[in-house]
Amino acid sequence: MAAELPHTSTIYQAAFRPAVEVKVVSEEPAAGLLVVLSGPSGVGKDAVMDRLRQQCYPLRFTVTATTRSPRKGEVHGKDYFFVSNEEFDRMVAEDALLEWAVVHGNRYGVPREQVRKILQGGEDVLMRVDVQGSATIKRKVPGAVLIFLAPPSMEVLVKRLSGRGTETAEQLRTRIDNAVEEMKRLPDFDYCVVNQDDGLAEAVEKVKAIIVAEKCRVHRRQAVV
Repeated sequence: MAAELPHTSTIYQAAFRPAVEVKVVSEEPAAGLLVVLSGPSGVGKDAVMDRLRQQCYPLRFTVTATTRSPRKGEVHGKDYFFVSNEEFDRMVAEDALLEWAVVHGNRYGVPREQVRKILQGGEDVLMRVDVQGSATIKRKVPGAVLIFLAPPSMEVLVKRLSGRGTETAEQLRTRIDNAVEEMKRLPDFDYCVVNQDDGLAEAVEKVKAIIVAEKCRVHRRQAVV
């Protein structure tokens, strides 16, 4: 009498039975990602962020603290946190800012507690900072995801900066010199996205793809702020 063959489903169950039992370590939601977008002036960082906002992509954008006076229509806590010089000094002394810089005589910085609360709530944060500021964040928060937005060439970047018509010849030369130095910091970043001419949509999709890829990592980055 022929031996009875096992049912097909039994074979599959044996073949795909996990070698070890998988257990859920924690049911708490994973902390969010801290994504830093940086690059030389004129490369299109603001354009990328504006497009992400228009698409209602699930990211939180940080509100910057500044010592400058509010402009017409600006709202405290929405556009900026408007603080006095004394308050800003206190924040610097207490290391309450993830990074800060002086721009046109006024100081700007990202409050650490604001970012911490968003990340602990499981939401992702996107920060737009200059190249020097990104180095500071990498030192303070090694688990941050650093994206360098680059031009297709320095010639294209010079053309973009010149076309803005917002700087004097001397200011333009300074921005170009700074951009050359900033491009040398590319190896310090995790990812590079090239913003081609008429390629904003592609650059935005690549930034979104990076965020998706980071969320699919077996060992997620831990942004401890």
